[in-house]
Amino acid sequence: MHTETAQHTTPETTELPFYKPQGNEVELFEYAWRNRLPVLIKGPTGCGKTRFIRYMAARLAQNMYTVACHDDLTASDLVGRHLIGAEGTYWNDGPLTRAVREGAICYLDEVVEARKDTTVVLHPLTDDRRILPLERTGETLHAPATFMLVVSYNPGYQNLLKGMKPSTRQRFVAMTFDFPEASLEQEILIGETGIDEELAKSLVQLATALRALKDHDLEEAASTRLLVYAATLIKDGFPVVQACRAALVEPLTDDLETISALMEVVNACFE
Repeated sequence: MHTETAQHTTPETTELPFYKPQGNEVELFEYAWRNRLPVLIKGPTGCGKTRFIRYMAARLAQNMYTVACHDDLTASDLVGRHLIGAEGTYWNDGPLTRAVREGAICYLDEVVEARKDTTVVLHPLTDDRRILPLERTGETLHAPATFMLVVSYNPGYQNLLKGMKPSTRQRFVAMTFDFPEASLEQEILIGETGIDEELAKSLVQLATALRALKDHDLEEAASTRLLVYAATLIKDGFPVVQACRAALVEPLTDDLETISALMEVVNACFE
């Protein structure tokens, strides 16, 4: 497994991340974990899906393996493979297998980016069997009560080639995330960066204006993550308009005319 693909966090080394609930997602996640149900989270880029999973893992005092899914991700990357070492061939567990053995949370971020044959290995873990067959070692692992499988994806990216099959979606308890309401998003910016209330309000108003352009001039909406980036720059003394360009406008488009139009919106919000 490439070291950049999977990340392992433990409750002993991770403080409770800052998180502001939008609805009943915390309660629903806890119910799913107690009842050994897999969870699917849908939502746009930068709306807080990964932060929420990190928060819940810390809240439940559970180890977590995070896998950033991509086109080249194989079933072996998740489950494991035989490697050659100084003393010969040995088996090396993948992050999914380690999570099952340890009773940890395994989080597959943007799962639809993985190859289609990869999701097949998840199926036995998402029904009442809760098993992981390891054909190459002859083992069948039974997931302990604390093991949980969580996957996420952005429905806006779905197409005929990249989408989760209905038969796979129906194996999960699902919840939809979106960008927070204005008042909550302001609280998030203040809590994350320490900016004042007036600036937080202005940044959220700007984000609302930019999000109205989605599906017209922009493929993606201005995310809460980008708002935090902008607020961080401004808090440290970077000029407001320049911070908004660097953190909110340039990441959204490469088209110079669109950048110019977006900067008019920025200037109108901070004139």
